[in-house]
Amino acid sequence: MASKQHPTRSSPFSVRAESVTLPALTSYLLSLISIKQSNLCVSADVHSTSALLRLAEEVGDSICVFKTHADLIDDFSDRTIKGLQEIAKRKCFLIFEDRKFGDIGSTVQSQYTRGPLRIATWAHLTNAHLFPGPDMITALHSAASKTLISLNQSVSTEITTGTPRTSIDGLSTTGTDPEPDIDPFPSSSTQQFQPSSLDASNTLSPTTPNFDMTHRRSSVVTATTTISQTFEPCPPNPATLSRSLSSSSSERPFDRASALKELGPPPHARGLLLLAQMSSENNLLTPSYTKTCVSIARDQKDFVLGFVAQENLNAEKGDEFLVFTPGVGFPPEDGEKAKGDGMGQRWRGPREVVRDEGVDVVIVGRGIVNARDRGSEAERYRREAWRGYEERVVKRK
Repeated sequence: MASKQHPTRSSPFSVRAESVTLPALTSYLLSLISIKQSNLCVSADVHSTSALLRLAEEVGDSICVFKTHADLIDDFSDRTIKGLQEIAKRKCFLIFEDRKFGDIGSTVQSQYTRGPLRIATWAHLTNAHLFPGPDMITALHSAASKTLISLNQSVSTEITTGTPRTSIDGLSTTGTDPEPDIDPFPSSSTQQFQPSSLDASNTLSPTTPNFDMTHRRSSVVTATTTISQTFEPCPPNPATLSRSLSSSSSERPFDRASALKELGPPPHARGLLLLAQMSSENNLLTPSYTKTCVSIARDQKDFVLGFVAQENLNAEKGDEFLVFTPGVGFPPEDGEKAKGDGMGQRWRGPREVVRDEGVDVVIVGRGIVNARDRGSEAERYRREAWRGYEERVVKRK
């Protein structure tokens, strides 16, 4: 199906990031992968906010993407979202919500933007099955665009109260500072009477003897509504990153911290991955279905960034899709080949998947989540996946 000689198999991530036809989010992720030297995505198969945030904190330095299952979090709330966003910003990784949408357009729009999860407001990436048809992609794209616009706009209303004062130049001003009971600049002219809320029978009127309007104070309430719009910055020119990587040497090592600072935050964008292949045994995603996914993705390149698949699916000249591959794990310590979990899942090693199948990002869940030292285990997976990438690029040069 995919071409074994396709340029995306042999081109470095930093070079691929330079393509002017890539969506901004794809270019950013390829640059991020190059800087961190990590093509590892950790799948957070946990059930509480504290466990989710603790895992992100432990593995964040070793990953490029953090995959969530928000509907598995028993206490999911704004605290979950804000906590994860803060860690993602500090550790420099994207957030991928593994929602697997698969319904008619109006339904997936609501699932994407509403309810307790509100995925479009915080997840850079999500995924979907294609069996409802290509119109579902259009619906998700439209929902993402509207959500991003709403996130860019904020409306604030400021309410101030005070009493009118006469300035030295004779103009009326409103102040909120405490003032004396007597106006420091009394006016001899007749002022407009403002009715009091007191009962009329108990209230002095302008015709009442001894009614002194000079010292009657009026109140002013001012409401100011401000509508502001902001935009997240676009990533810097990836060519700068490519030059920095190529010029690094043992005498002048690559400054990763400076490069991450220069790269900055992710662009204000969202992306979709299509589920084109699965790692479970006896799944129903046939080769014909996979081929259709790729074909439809070519018509939706500004939103479909790639696939969840078991191999590189780029076949035509203009294909620049990313491939995320699940079902990755190390063999057991007893030396036997890792086959699966007894529930249909099959595992392959990170190095061989990246090197031999030409995939971009490996997804690892339980192999890291259940480890005693999850930070160290994430780093072990990162090194092996990156080794497979280096071997693939060097081999095909």
